[in-house]
Amino acid sequence: MKIGFVSLGCPKNLVDTEVMMGNIASAGHSLTASPEDADVIVVNTCSFIDPAKKESIDTILEMAEYKKSGKAQRLVVAGCLVERFRNEIATTLPEVDAVIGTNELDKVVAMCEGLSPKDEPITPYLYHDLTPRIRTTPRHFSYMKIAEGCDHPCTFCVIPHYRGAFRSRRFESVINEAKNLFADDVREINLIGQDTTCYGEDLGLKDGLAVLLERLAQIETEHQKWIRFLYCYPNRVTQKLLDTIAANEALVKYIDMPLQHASREVLKRMKRGSNGDQFLKLLERIRKTIPGVAIRTSMIVGFPGETDADFSELCQFAEAAQFDRLGVFSYSDEDTSASFHLDAKVDAKTIYNRKRKLMAIQRKISAKRNKALIGTETTVLVEGPSADSDLVWQARMSTQAPDIDGVCYISDPGDGPLAKGQFRRMKITQAHDYDLVGELIDEGRPVAVPPQPLFPILASHQTPNALPHR
Repeated sequence: MKIGFVSLGCPKNLVDTEVMMGNIASAGHSLTASPEDADVIVVNTCSFIDPAKKESIDTILEMAEYKKSGKAQRLVVAGCLVERFRNEIATTLPEVDAVIGTNELDKVVAMCEGLSPKDEPITPYLYHDLTPRIRTTPRHFSYMKIAEGCDHPCTFCVIPHYRGAFRSRRFESVINEAKNLFADDVREINLIGQDTTCYGEDLGLKDGLAVLLERLAQIETEHQKWIRFLYCYPNRVTQKLLDTIAANEALVKYIDMPLQHASREVLKRMKRGSNGDQFLKLLERIRKTIPGVAIRTSMIVGFPGETDADFSELCQFAEAAQFDRLGVFSYSDEDTSASFHLDAKVDAKTIYNRKRKLMAIQRKISAKRNKALIGTETTVLVEGPSADSDLVWQARMSTQAPDIDGVCYISDPGDGPLAKGQFRRMKITQAHDYDLVGELIDEGRPVAVPPQPLFPILASHQTPNALPHR
């Protein structure tokens, strides 16, 4: 039986898709990237905010057409949309044959085969190093989930409802998977979770993420390696964590720390606490401890109760903070979130205008910071030909995360072979608002990185909860 997958949403969702694909392959079924050839199509959905929900439904309906025009006999829907609308899917989307929640990934084989899985209580799910998994990212980098769920009470967020309470993977399970990935020629591992800085708290580990990062950095490899972690919570950024990043070359100097706002009153209504002044002190400490660090954050505009003064304070904070990357989300009024019941809602036009203004501020900041890099030399990881043209190759600095940040375009490939997965030295010659252009200045050496993906996937879409944090 041939089975095709569509993965929507963030990297955490993509890892879930890869786990389901691994289970399918282990059961003896084949995978296909051609929807017209698939006997079963699985859509792993996102419903973090309303636009993501709409894209999920549109994709389900698009894939359902292959039950009419292709070989598809079954359509299975998985992920966050199921957690939120399980009953509604059954009544309003008759094209869907089966559903799989975020804690039911191990049922994917039975659902695709048309069997009824055992009626057992649903328990919190978290994969481990022995779980079958088929990576769909380019061969030279991979995401690795180190935790699942969340215990933070943010009023705008529905993730705890879908993913459950926070739970960490076992320490040795993470280490073993990382060793296997590096042995498989992965050059860059990106650690992910709803809040990676909480890693190990439920296991009784003090400074769990710092300890984990230090151990990962010590893994011996035949090639250079990058280790990055994403999505940290500001009040969990300890000095121990910062010192660990600064002391280990393999740990990229990059902090992804969603702050969401700078106004004390808005943050209070978000149930996050703190304020812009405290954030600025934290940013100063981060930059002092880790010279050359790139800091990425995200902000929400239009949160209920956000006044003109609150937004002005946010803009002033962005100017003062000088973030390397900043993503702006329009507040989405989700009926399952606590903020849905707050008063003083902000109208859509105001939200749109505020988003544009904040992004305009960041665009100027980004352009200025990029311009300052002209003439400098840096190490880049070669990604391959640009999606826009096979004649132009692109790469990333360690301060550019995959999929969500800007890239480096290679204007002169220099001497020697050029291949995906190479670490090369680049001199930056041009700067744009978000991207850079440069020439390679070292001699390339052949790398033994096979083409990727090794296994097919129908599509992997970045939905609005994973917008580029420029």
